[in-house]
Amino acid sequence: MSDAFTVYPAIDVREGRVVRLAQGDYARETRYGDAPLALARQYAEQGAAWLHLVDLDAAREGGYTLLPLLRAIVADTALRVQTGGGVRRREDVQRLLDAGAARVVVGSLAVREPATVTRWIAEFGAERITVALDARRDAAGGWRVPVHGWTEDGEATLDESVFDYALGGLRHLLSTDIDRDGMLSGPNLGLYAHVRAQAPALQLQASGGVRDAGDVAAARETGCAGIVLGRALLEGRLTLADALAAARC
Repeated sequence: MSDAFTVYPAIDVREGRVVRLAQGDYARETRYGDAPLALARQYAEQGAAWLHLVDLDAAREGGYTLLPLLRAIVADTALRVQTGGGVRRREDVQRLLDAGAARVVVGSLAVREPATVTRWIAEFGAERITVALDARRDAAGGWRVPVHGWTEDGEATLDESVFDYALGGLRHLLSTDIDRDGMLSGPNLGLYAHVRAQAPALQLQASGGVRDAGDVAAARETGCAGIVLGRALLEGRLTLADALAAARC
């Protein structure tokens, strides 16, 4: 079990609005308002130390668009921001770090060009890069890693990618069971136990399906280093105070 467990409230932004997608489907969007900065301030006031900020437009099209929001969050709060969406080039990583990001999340490119992202880990440092290996089961029961905002299946398997990145110096890994994302069906603890068994040294962030404080505690007991919270917080099914308390227990 991890000694330090981090709660990451998530703000997913599409066309300037706070939204959630069901199972990564852009056609199944729920909107929660048009004030992501105000929501970030609220999470900071409620005790969050970190924020997970996602540019959904860029995740599908490329070209991170949230730099002004990122700068405002860093300037207005004490939150450390982990952010991504559309990170395709070294210059994208540098821009986000220069704008105040504590960590940059790399998803699709991490699947398509692992050698490139491994070089970034070496250049920028293992504390500054989070690799997102989000997974969906295929017909044979294996875990595949989609790309382009989860709209296309990648060629790599999750197991292959985890193994390669563990050897390549990765420290922070974020993994979402896509079929559970935004569904309030509970996190896939079996998936996280599987990843932990493969690469116990990685700091694994759970994501997808969290319903309540019990899910937060269960992810911690499974050995995850943190958990990303989206819909449950936005809909008041889980308070940030309760999530933080579960993270400390």
